Amino acid sequence: MFGKKADVKKPQGKIDSLIGSGTRIEGSVYFSGGLRIDGEVKGSVQAAEGATPSTLVLSERGRVEGGVSVSHLITNGVVVGPVVVSDSLEMQSRARIVGDVEYASIEMHQGAVIEGRLVNCGGSRELSPVESA
Repeated sequence: MFGKKADVKKPQGKIDSLIGSGTRIEGSVYFSGGLRIDGEVKGSVQAAEGATPSTLVLSERGRVEGGVSVSHLITNGVVVGPVVVSDSLEMQSRARIVGDVEYASIEMHQGAVIEGRLVNCGGSRELSPVESA
């Protein structure tokens, strides 16, 4: 009725890796598949090049101080740095992003905050490395 939906790839259905609560990593994190962060990363978080669609889940206790570049991002935590999401971004009620956000599709729950520019890339953009903030 309202036209075709954009061809959005399905998010990764499982979590392959976990950065647990109380864990702090300093440096860049590269992953494929699904990654959940309950701890803190001081550095960029990026999907491995050429990997299947990647999903990053950032819990309300999770924090990333650096850039994020993934296919799918589900966040209830804090990101301080630029965010590039090639497919879908879901921001839950306690989510906060301080930095510019590039996305193909976005869902923001009441209470979520973005302090930066929002740029719709329509799913036509390839993931690119991001610089740490």
